[in-house]
Amino acid sequence: MQNLQPFTRRVRIAYFSMEIAIRPEIHTYSGGLGVLAGDVARSCADLDLPVVFVSLLSREGYFRQEIGPEGQQIEHPDPWDPSAFMTPLGAMIAVQIEQRSVWVRPWLYLLTSPLGHTVPVLFLDTDLSENAPTDRTITHYLYGGDTAYRLRQEIVLGIGGTRLLRALGFEIATYHMNEGHSALLALELLSYYLRPAIRGQSPHDLGAVQRRCVFTTHTPVEAGHDRFPHELVRRLLGGAIDSDLLNEVCPGGELNMTRLALDLSGYVNGVAEKHSETTERMFPGYEVRSITNGVHVATWAHPAFARLFQARFPDWGLQPEVLVGADQLPDADVWAAHQSAKEELLRAISARGGPAMRADLPLIGFARRVTAYKRPELLFSDIERLQAINRQFPFQIVLAGKAHPRDFDGKQRIVDIHRHIRRLAPALPVAFLADYDMALARLLVAGSDVWLNTPQPPMEASGTSGMKAAVNGVLNLSALDGWWLEAQVEGVVGWSLGDDPAHPGAGAASLYDKLERVVLPLYARDRSRWIWMMKEAMSKIPQQFNSQRMMRRYATEAYLR
Repeated sequence: MQNLQPFTRRVRIAYFSMEIAIRPEIHTYSGGLGVLAGDVARSCADLDLPVVFVSLLSREGYFRQEIGPEGQQIEHPDPWDPSAFMTPLGAMIAVQIEQRSVWVRPWLYLLTSPLGHTVPVLFLDTDLSENAPTDRTITHYLYGGDTAYRLRQEIVLGIGGTRLLRALGFEIATYHMNEGHSALLALELLSYYLRPAIRGQSPHDLGAVQRRCVFTTHTPVEAGHDRFPHELVRRLLGGAIDSDLLNEVCPGGELNMTRLALDLSGYVNGVAEKHSETTERMFPGYEVRSITNGVHVATWAHPAFARLFQARFPDWGLQPEVLVGADQLPDADVWAAHQSAKEELLRAISARGGPAMRADLPLIGFARRVTAYKRPELLFSDIERLQAINRQFPFQIVLAGKAHPRDFDGKQRIVDIHRHIRRLAPALPVAFLADYDMALARLLVAGSDVWLNTPQPPMEASGTSGMKAAVNGVLNLSALDGWWLEAQVEGVVGWSLGDDPAHPGAGAASLYDKLERVVLPLYARDRSRWIWMMKEAMSKIPQQFNSQRMMRRYATEAYLR
């Protein structure tokens, strides 16, 4: 077994996440939550923070997306080989599910920073000969299966992950739950921390657990908070968890994982200032602090920009705040780096069967999970006006994104987008790139000219893709929500869209007005001003919205309470 002693001696913080994006070939993520967790891990390695990461192995991945002839999303398994990237550890523990033992074994991935520091990442696996066939698949599919399958996964993650850390010799002082999927770890901790029995009082030491738990919530969307009916919880966990305790954590006949994490965490935060306010309105009575998300700048900078930064700011990878001086970079060097990134993206579009696109025309990029509140179809609300704008100021569009397999509305939106693409062709080239993943995201956020973000306020918790775009001088055109509320300086680092709840068409009208009157004319007529804005974006956004700053704040405000 690989020697864990160097880590068990010093690691005191455990970061639990249902998904984590370590590298594109390891299919243990679906979108923003997992990509954020990966950036957290990379910054912890850079900063040499004493953290161990715990996630699920997800042998079959999320899904590989194919787009059919009419634009329909077709889902395929997306398997990967853990043995090519990590080492199985000899330790195993058991959790009780439906009153039978389910064995869990960890795989170890060592994530090493270019600076030489390493953090361990544990991936939990139930595909073991000791388990029943149905239990061997618990850790196969990320966000797959029915409600019972999801709860089984969350038992393995929260309870199993906590037990494995102990079995491996870790002495954890702080447990960080990245979203509510791992909240059952707090119930497991309640079984560790007991106090003398006093008539009428619970033997569980809630204070001891709360002092050890940190909870980050990521979604203001009701459907994003896992809920399990009490009968299902009792069936799966009965016998493993005290029945009185189960009744206590299932008020109203259901287990709400977000509320469980809120109740048992001494530090709770949202992922942007606005999101914290929204969460406090959703869950009255809880104090929700705010640590705005950031991105790992060195991961998301295109190689052409990385070389530019390295020559001028040698410490930019560890200290992204030095990029405040990016506004002093020569215009010609910035434009050359951008065009290099753009041409790479255009080659990828062509290789994936997209329409021919030109490097001298502006390219609008949009890529994220396809679901209603993100309004992916907003750009296509008025096809005639879009065509008219294109006749005056020619431009191009590239899109990407997956809809959850059970989000039938989201899948229909992908079909509708492809119908619009066919109608706009060939005068306005639009490409929809299938199978959006971390590798494709790197191309998109670096090679676009404008990064479009159209969530319905206040439904965007934070959003990070626009931060990655700004690292590469790509200008944001975004609804005023999430992180953009804190970053936007109109006409300097990008532009904002107006939304009026009383007028449903206001968002689309604002988008078309900005494109027709501001964004596209500037690109066509004033290249020097455009490059000035690119440099302003690079100097003002990455130096603040980076995961080094984010993790320094977690360390001082949450972990060292």
